[in-house]
Amino acid sequence: MPDVKIPSSADETKGDCDAAGKDCKVPEKRVLQTIAPLVRSVEETPEPITTEVQGTIPAWINGNFLRNGPGKFEFGNTHYNHWFDGMAMLHKFHISGGQVTYMSRFLRSDAYQRNSEQDRIVMSEFGTLAMPDPCKNFFQRFMSRFQMIQPTDNASVSFVTYKGDYYVSTETNFMHRVNPESLEAVEKVDWSKFIAVNGATAHPHYDPDGTAYNMGNSYGSKGALYNIIRVPPEKTEASDTLQGAKVLCSIVPKDKSHPSYYHSFGMSENYVVFIEQPIKMDLLKIVTCKLRGRALGEGIYWDPKQETVFHLVDKRTGKVSALKYHTKAISTFHQINAFEEDGFLMLDLCCADDGGAINNYLIQNLRKSGEALNEVYDSLCRPYPRRFVLPLHVSDETTTGQNLNTRPSSQATCVKVSRDKVFCQHENLHGDDLEQYGGLEFPQINYSRCNTRPYRYFYGCGFRHLVGDSLLKMDLEDKTLKVWYQEGFYPSEPVFVASPGAADEDDGVILSVVLTPSQDKGTFLLVLNAKTFEELGRANVPVNMPYGFHGTYSTAA
Repeated sequence: MPDVKIPSSADETKGDCDAAGKDCKVPEKRVLQTIAPLVRSVEETPEPITTEVQGTIPAWINGNFLRNGPGKFEFGNTHYNHWFDGMAMLHKFHISGGQVTYMSRFLRSDAYQRNSEQDRIVMSEFGTLAMPDPCKNFFQRFMSRFQMIQPTDNASVSFVTYKGDYYVSTETNFMHRVNPESLEAVEKVDWSKFIAVNGATAHPHYDPDGTAYNMGNSYGSKGALYNIIRVPPEKTEASDTLQGAKVLCSIVPKDKSHPSYYHSFGMSENYVVFIEQPIKMDLLKIVTCKLRGRALGEGIYWDPKQETVFHLVDKRTGKVSALKYHTKAISTFHQINAFEEDGFLMLDLCCADDGGAINNYLIQNLRKSGEALNEVYDSLCRPYPRRFVLPLHVSDETTTGQNLNTRPSSQATCVKVSRDKVFCQHENLHGDDLEQYGGLEFPQINYSRCNTRPYRYFYGCGFRHLVGDSLLKMDLEDKTLKVWYQEGFYPSEPVFVASPGAADEDDGVILSVVLTPSQDKGTFLLVLNAKTFEELGRANVPVNMPYGFHGTYSTAA
């Protein structure tokens, strides 16, 4: 396994780690390396290029590793303010016979096309308000302030699938269907043309038969609603996109004018779990942001006085449980897994005790160095994996005031406090050694085998920087870690690929794109043995890449 020493600068004392990531002595003070090259604009590579393979990439891997994320941060003299705003860049690593080719394309969204034509930012994004055309007269510029901001189609978050087709998605009502071989956009698809929603997450869930579930808000004269969406698994005709999609149910927010922001949700075999968290959206500020000259993202805020509420929805009937499960104020962007066992629903999440991180990922922050960069990092609350145990069989006869969690191996508690409320306290899905790696985010599992089922392993990035700087494997049986770390390297979300005929849950490999900001063209595709977490090989890419968000692996036909 590669060196797993904790990072240190030249004037620090280094600490050693064993193979499980234990007994590491982390220096109390360290100066973070600049990661500015990871958030700079790069050129696309529209034709496949060969990579230099070091080590061995298993010959059985035969498919495409697709990645998505921002890759262009300015047009002309105008620039984006937030990391989430950069124009979507799609990447493909084609892996076959132990060799790898790489290509990338910018998504030709309306936002990209219009900005390119005028050589300035003309469509607003999450953290950037497009300014009025300076060529217009004063009256025209003034009146443009009273126009609503149009939702962006800059689908820069992830690759998702519906009915066997690949889409790139963000959190608005627009997606783009893409050709996974050429990375070219085939069709712009609007959720609102099929169902009454104003957007959907970039993290749907799937049943074994291909039925997809997602969530999307709708906004009307009476306020907001949270909607559970179901998309059938099969097409009825060749041109079918989201036909047959239905709103399974709607959930009323606690405050219709201040609904919760959410990035993902949980799903077990029989339930969708919506997490209503205290990251709130002030709808009045959002709809008036252009009039006030403020970015849309400034209408999102953290309210630590609010509890987090878990809503359960029966996937078969669409019925929303009247019983609500509460916990303290937490923020969560990504769920790990959810499953039902012994009359309980286990909900595993990456959680933080503060929700202000979303507003800290400004481009100017990511491009800082030295003490200024340390100051940004130190202001962030670390995310950790946690399990909430939700009792499914609570009735009027259930005793109040006592812990209903009867699972002997679990330290989580769930207490009925009133007829329709259970208060839950989590258990940690990690040992103390995870603190040395800055918590864990971008969680992944062996999805096809373990989603909605009991499982043992999950994978993620350690965040001892503003982006991932290590790869982690957590064993839930004894809460121990395996770690891949090399100083100065920044791996992206790990994606698990099962080996042919896999017997064990972790038989397979982990794929991750690793960036090296201190080296020009220092990018490579890393392949780890998922069981041992030892490096098998890497494919060096002779171009620069930006740090991305999410992706997927698809087996070649």
